[in-house]
Amino acid sequence: MSNQIKPSGRETFFPASELIVSKTDLKGRMTYVNRLFCKMAGYTEAELLGQPHSLIRHPDMPRSVFKLLWDTVEERREIFAFVKNMASNGDHYWVFAHVTPSYGLDGKVVGYHSNRRVPAPDLIKKTIAPLYAEVLAIEKRHVNGKDSLAAGYKALTDFVTSQKVSYDELMFSLKSAA
Repeated sequence: MSNQIKPSGRETFFPASELIVSKTDLKGRMTYVNRLFCKMAGYTEAELLGQPHSLIRHPDMPRSVFKLLWDTVEERREIFAFVKNMASNGDHYWVFAHVTPSYGLDGKVVGYHSNRRVPAPDLIKKTIAPLYAEVLAIEKRHVNGKDSLAAGYKALTDFVTSQKVSYDELMFSLKSAA
């Protein structure tokens, strides 16, 4: 299943009392999705299972955010991140994602688990969307994918450093301030 969907510009929302849940294998292919995930993404469970989680990636999302996410979970640490996803019809929805490694009985990482909550719309509009737009613009200045990712990652980490807190502290301070 390829993702040739064009963004519609329409934002959709889910109830703050609900969670979007998914699990993936080590390569990021979906192994579990809850009903709310299917509803928001606009796909059936059968269409999603086995597909890369990037199927719902919105083109407005900087690749460097996902580099940070993957680097963190591959180090066996949890991460919180704001993510803009795209549904099968091109609509988008924002989430505050908590991603953690999943462990087998032998203690080895067997995949990843993510719970997503509704973020505060004002926080997205005033802080996250402008930051991501700036990072994405920096990434797009580079033709080479490696250079693009490195430049975006530097811009993202420079922003965190300028706030004089760790990435995790920044995510929680933003979430709490909303």
